[in-house]
Amino acid sequence: MIMDKSSKKIDAKTIRRDFPMYAAKSGRPFVFLDSAASSQTPLQVLKAMDGFYRRCRANVHRGMYAASEQATEKYEAARRRVAEFIGSAPQEIIFTRGATESLNLLAHTLSKRLKAGDEVVLTVMEHHSNLVPWQQLAKRQGFGLKFVGLTPEMTLDMDAAKKLITPATKVVSVTHISNAIGTVNPVRELAALAHARGAVIIVDAAQSAGHRPLNVTDLDCDFLAFSGHKMLGPTGVGVLYGRRRLLDGLEPFLFGGDMILEVSLEDAVWNELPWKFEAGTPNIAGVIGLGAAVDYLNVVGLNSIRDHERALTAYALEKISGIAKVTVYGPPAGVDRGGVVSFTVGDIHPHDLSTILAEQGVCVRGGHHCAMPLMRYLKINGTTRASFSLYTSRQDIDALCRAIEKAKKIFKI
Repeated sequence: MIMDKSSKKIDAKTIRRDFPMYAAKSGRPFVFLDSAASSQTPLQVLKAMDGFYRRCRANVHRGMYAASEQATEKYEAARRRVAEFIGSAPQEIIFTRGATESLNLLAHTLSKRLKAGDEVVLTVMEHHSNLVPWQQLAKRQGFGLKFVGLTPEMTLDMDAAKKLITPATKVVSVTHISNAIGTVNPVRELAALAHARGAVIIVDAAQSAGHRPLNVTDLDCDFLAFSGHKMLGPTGVGVLYGRRRLLDGLEPFLFGGDMILEVSLEDAVWNELPWKFEAGTPNIAGVIGLGAAVDYLNVVGLNSIRDHERALTAYALEKISGIAKVTVYGPPAGVDRGGVVSFTVGDIHPHDLSTILAEQGVCVRGGHHCAMPLMRYLKINGTTRASFSLYTSRQDIDALCRAIEKAKKIFKI
């Protein structure tokens, strides 16, 4: 499917007709502002998965009968659509259980080459999934970790990055868009710094995939990871992209099933890419659902979705910042940022605030957002986070603001 490169205005009210959760909550407030944690899923994705279970429920790659062949074609067709979605070859797309598994796979396989004196460069805003694997492996193997901080505007400190990425750097692993504060990192510039030092760069695209156009050639990244459930797809399925020459040189992370070409009692030979990294029976229905989600996003248009979320974020920043006793975290208005607005209200704990908002039908996330080091860096316990998608409307943000004002009255601030 050819991606729509134009930008058309999105009507969230019309879009919502495709999302059963909105109909299910008819008559009750349902202001969903937690898409950074997990998006809603459209009927088109549900129907694609249901079709697999109803019409070709069989394992892939193995059966010589019609149902298995049909399932295999749907599974591999989804791989081709995901590859086109990010501008890669199908052989460079590996299906995983999510971005977390993709990032762990890379940390465990790449770290086998690292030794004392080598370094991995991360940022202070990484999701735990892109921090803890490197942290724990560094303890075992003795390589070093360095962290790029933020500017006062909460953008990545590129002056610091230029100093931290040195000939000792072997891996640079960064989030594309912070799930906690919405900062958009200059991946292509970081890639140039990494490649100039002979390092590889990994991009955690969990918050950008499905929200804006992505092209691995434009980003010049070596690896890229994202999850289906944050881009209208089902849970339990994700993607790992890697340059073919690099994937060819990596050892498998898991063993068994279709990733094996030949086995003796003494040794085994691995299958070719991409199946070399897809051990066991995959999440067939999930992958088919992910392919349908890609189709849906392409029909709406990634440029349209990006512009819709940018406009919503600008509106949210204006409205929320105008409420007394509210502190907003993240880059200022006018700076490119993801569809995330994190804030605190006086001394109300984010968990308490989120509970009060939930009582009014406003669904947000409160806490550290799996980014505890970033919260400590900002000298706060956590934030309340509102996050947006193509089905979010200005009315949702207005409802959030009214709920914040009510919470302030309850807590008398």
